[in-house]
Amino acid sequence: QVQLAESGGGLVQPGGSLRLSCAASRNLFMINVMNWYRQAPGKERELVASITNGGSTNYEDSVKGRFTISRDYTKKTVYLQMNSLKPEDTAVYFCSARIVATNYWGKGTLVTVSS
Repeated sequence: QVQLAESGGGLVQPGGSLRLSCAASRNLFMINVMNWYRQAPGKERELVASITNGGSTNYEDSVKGRFTISRDYTKKTVYLQMNSLKPEDTAVYFCSARIVATNYWGKGTLVTVSS
């Protein structure tokens, strides 16, 4: 029902910044919640940030004050601005969308934080 495409991943030094993008194939007003997840090798997938079509946001404790989730309805894109990056932020980041009771997933983009 919706296709998601992440972009913006790459290699960045500790303390640096990176902005991830998630382009959706349909209007964001039709999506109940959009989320950013991440999964590092040997670890379980975790929810990093979420935003509703009403504008409410939530963040995982370890990224509060460093990451910001936002949206652009015109571009049908959700962003994750990541500042003050740490090596432990290294992971594959996935965009997901929930429409009613169904979750949709992008393919992921790799973020590597290393000097």
